[in-house]
Amino acid sequence: MKDQETSEGLDQKKLYEEIEIIVDPKQSPIRIDKFLTDKLADVSRTKIQNAISFGAVRVDFEEIKSNHKVQPGEKITLVIPKNPLAKDYIVPEEIPLNIHYEDDDLLVINKQAGLVMHPGVGNYTGTLVNALAFYYQEKKLPIKEGNFNDRPGLVHRIDKDTSGLIVVAKTEAAMSSLSKQFFDHTIERKYKALVWSSFDEKSGTIDEFIGRNPRNRIQMMVFKDRDMGKHAITHWRVLEDFYYVTLIECQLETGRTHQIRAHMKHAGHPLFNDERYGGHKVLKGTVFSKYKTFVENCFKLCPRQALHAYSLGFTHPTTGEKVLFEADPPEDMSSCILKWRDYVQYRKETV
Repeated sequence: MKDQETSEGLDQKKLYEEIEIIVDPKQSPIRIDKFLTDKLADVSRTKIQNAISFGAVRVDFEEIKSNHKVQPGEKITLVIPKNPLAKDYIVPEEIPLNIHYEDDDLLVINKQAGLVMHPGVGNYTGTLVNALAFYYQEKKLPIKEGNFNDRPGLVHRIDKDTSGLIVVAKTEAAMSSLSKQFFDHTIERKYKALVWSSFDEKSGTIDEFIGRNPRNRIQMMVFKDRDMGKHAITHWRVLEDFYYVTLIECQLETGRTHQIRAHMKHAGHPLFNDERYGGHKVLKGTVFSKYKTFVENCFKLCPRQALHAYSLGFTHPTTGEKVLFEADPPEDMSSCILKWRDYVQYRKETV
């Protein structure tokens, strides 16, 4: 079964474009914002100026101001957010949004499991983007008629069946600032995950390259060869050990496709009920007893990978202050955790 997946899903860098320009030896001095506007036909001068103000444009590796005059031979690098909301037509749909926080610059949404982030092949409706289109329409936010081409929005993503916090930009300036923070890996993202088996250590770091499995294109896997994958770093620590399964916290430094799911599979701890990575079977404990029935009941309680993006921290695009948002796992995952906690406690009391 193929679904829309992300971040763990699609790599975060697919949401931004890194551009490098070497100024022509015969170039006459000109303001860099005008120079880049002339060079980049599809990027507005406003977007370029916002990128400059947030340090996303550098000349010879140094931050500059909009009035910088380009000189022959200079190396210009810039990070421009791509807009995954851009489609020929986005149908506004009244889909419930759990808005955790909102101001004039951004939304923080606690996404429910099962909600696809954005339209794709064979999946043009019923997504978060369709829900945002309806929300913006109801709020009378300025959206270009008939499309989202000029509408800033998603700067990161989480998988369809992963729940949790995402931030959505409401302005071009916020889009530029947040995109730069994700690109620089300065966003703090923490997940809670229920995984199979116990750990020998209380915490650790998985620093492995992740690439697409050549034998299963919808699955990612770890490679030792950097040419086969992209660098990915996941820090983890044990929150509760239930012997058969463990509740852990994962903090991401990078945002690779299925990063937590692939890293945990590689470490021998697939996510609980993660069908794509083998966690939907009994991986610890007997399969010929009431225990198997107990596990199957847990699968029914949480019919998805037990993964929730519970903490999101970043620098606010306007105030410059560090902000942190947290949200507990939803009922399906929290009920499953409680069931495991009670089961282990009962086993201890009856031994």
